[in-house]
Amino acid sequence: MPALTLTLAHRRDLRALSHGIRPVVWIGASGLSESVIRELDLALKSHELIKIKITGGEWETREAMLEEICQRLDAAPVRHIGRTLVIYRPDLNEDRIKDDREGKEDARKNSRRKK
Repeated sequence: MPALTLTLAHRRDLRALSHGIRPVVWIGASGLSESVIRELDLALKSHELIKIKITGGEWETREAMLEEICQRLDAAPVRHIGRTLVIYRPDLNEDRIKDDREGKEDARKNSRRKK
């Protein structure tokens, strides 16, 4: 299955939201095991937007890990800076993190109606 894709504006908004969160999963030297994937899945189910720390590896290894995580969990990569990855997967039942542009467009429509 292909990974989820995001618009540039939505990715920007998610990056801004990710500044305030702490990593919920640390990936060590053993890499991506089934238990790590299971923990990532649980974290995405409860938070939608998560930060992951990777303790070792070169940039290419971490980038490959990010792609594999996103493919296996149907998530979207938001950011890869140093040893920190940020991924996003919307909850299909309840979208807690909304695209800010939707709210802005609604506000614009409402402000035009008032005039």
